[in-house]
Amino acid sequence: MWQRLRRAAFPDAHFRRQATIGPYFADFACHALRLVIEIDGGQHEGSAADVVRTDYLEAAGYRVLRFWNNDVLNNIDGVMQTIVDAVRAAPPTPDPSPPHERGEGS
Repeated sequence: MWQRLRRAAFPDAHFRRQATIGPYFADFACHALRLVIEIDGGQHEGSAADVVRTDYLEAAGYRVLRFWNNDVLNNIDGVMQTIVDAVRAAPPTPDPSPPHERGEGS
């Protein structure tokens, strides 16, 4: 998965592996697009801890995409297309600079 994300042509997206967000480590995260990708094994099915984690990430402004290990292994093209669609749907990151007042910066 990491190799595919690194090679993907996302002009506004730089994914990090094992990215720290609050008390959690996201499998992959693009902070600029506020997008988290989680790859889960079967032990995560119905996990209450994953619900709490997703709620935390969403409250922090991230969208969370979750994929099962077998989807990544058996349908990587479909997984990547879902990620491409999410990246394209991401709103642009707002400019954090305050607007200049008249006469400032001229």
